[in-house]
Amino acid sequence: MSANPPASAMEGSALLDEVEAFHRRFNIFPLDAAYVAVTLWDAHAHLLDCFDSTPRLAFLSPEPGSGKSRALEIVETLVPQPMVAVNASASALFRAVSGMEGRPTILFDEIDTVFGPKAGENEQLRGFLNAGHRRSGVMWRCVGDGSNQQVQEFPSFCGVAVAGLGSLPDTILTRSIIVRMRRRAPNEQVEPFRQRIHEKEGHELRARLAAWAQSVRHLVDGVFPELPEGISDRPADVWEPLLTIADAAGGAWPERARAACIELVNAAKTSDKGSIGIRLLTDLRDYVFNGIDRLPTVAILDRLHSLEEAPWADMSGKPLDARGLSRMLREYMTADNTPIAARNIKAGGSVMKGYYASDLHDAWQRYCPPPPESALLPLPPLPGRSEP
Repeated sequence: MSANPPASAMEGSALLDEVEAFHRRFNIFPLDAAYVAVTLWDAHAHLLDCFDSTPRLAFLSPEPGSGKSRALEIVETLVPQPMVAVNASASALFRAVSGMEGRPTILFDEIDTVFGPKAGENEQLRGFLNAGHRRSGVMWRCVGDGSNQQVQEFPSFCGVAVAGLGSLPDTILTRSIIVRMRRRAPNEQVEPFRQRIHEKEGHELRARLAAWAQSVRHLVDGVFPELPEGISDRPADVWEPLLTIADAAGGAWPERARAACIELVNAAKTSDKGSIGIRLLTDLRDYVFNGIDRLPTVAILDRLHSLEEAPWADMSGKPLDARGLSRMLREYMTADNTPIAARNIKAGGSVMKGYYASDLHDAWQRYCPPPPESALLPLPPLPGRSEP
């Protein structure tokens, strides 16, 4: 953690307190840590050029009416050059980022229209959102008329906050501060947001954030903060800018920021099942094999289908079958660097195709999260089938 900022910068702590209080007036977030993260994200948008990357801010919920759009609306009053981008095309966005005098902060509501099941053809927009989280992120386009065209580089590095239903692809989730919004309970009250009145208050805070940001630029530019133990890789990329801002603000913010980092990163790990392949490997380890050294394919599938909260009984309308299992597992390698594949297993005097735990062990170590502390006992043998 950096040393305490000089007295001229100490007002940052009180200012961030005010920004957090402004959010709390109009937004109900599921965790106190979310208020800390969102406040720091607002501030980091004013110092974007000081960082190598910028995390996405994602307000997500399973149902409408959960306060996502209102959260984005409050963020809009606090960040520099806000650009509300519902239904914006990729070409409009990357021209805005590369062509405006000041880099915009893009606020994308209804992001499920870009990444959800009804997204359609939005590959260019997805590419823009994926690329723009790093300073080096660019989009390449052909510019010109007819045959007289040249390849031109368009920078795509900018702050992006999104709101939408459901989830987001892993490529966005792992680069995001995730706030999972819920409908307000009867005992949860917020102040009605009146744009003509409260927008001016947000803009006044924004002006003060901008001025403070410039006063502490020398404390932020090129600085890499001390990270909490266990925070590395993608979570480190996400939180480094926010922790740097907290250190520059001083007061209680460095401690609060690191506590929020740990809480939100752990929450994301709990709800993140990884890719469908990692989910399969993990379920095979924890609930199917679980100490058994080999199993016929038919037994593996029966056990997978019986897992109530797993997707295996309904994969696009059909249960996972032997061909699908083989196709998914062949993407991973054994310790001998050969694709994981079914082998012959002798069972009850007959030979059946199945899988060996020894073939899966290397993939379990490389890709799966640590096993649960209290492993479940192996399932009993399936009726009418003998197992080794």
